[in-house]
Amino acid sequence: MAEALSWVSQQQTLVLRGELDRETLLPLWRQRESLLADKTTIDIAQLQRVDSSGLALLLHFSEQHQQQGGELKILGATERLKTLATLYNLQALMPFETVS
Repeated sequence: MAEALSWVSQQQTLVLRGELDRETLLPLWRQRESLLADKTTIDIAQLQRVDSSGLALLLHFSEQHQQQGGELKILGATERLKTLATLYNLQALMPFETVS
């Protein structure tokens, strides 16, 4: 069973924890507009797992920000998630940033 997805807002960053998959993403999807309204970054370093549905959701969030004239960075992507993006040929579209 998937671990619950939780999040916390820290200034312009939305920090996600737990698992982001098809079984856990619905609450985040429902609250996306209010949660992401003033955000420039999503920190996913504390996610234990992201499946293809979670990847699609992150891509959607990024695309929505671009359509509104903004940019949304995604921090803390694992090599596994980057590989998943590559398998779907999405690596050029995903705004993954390395944490320094």
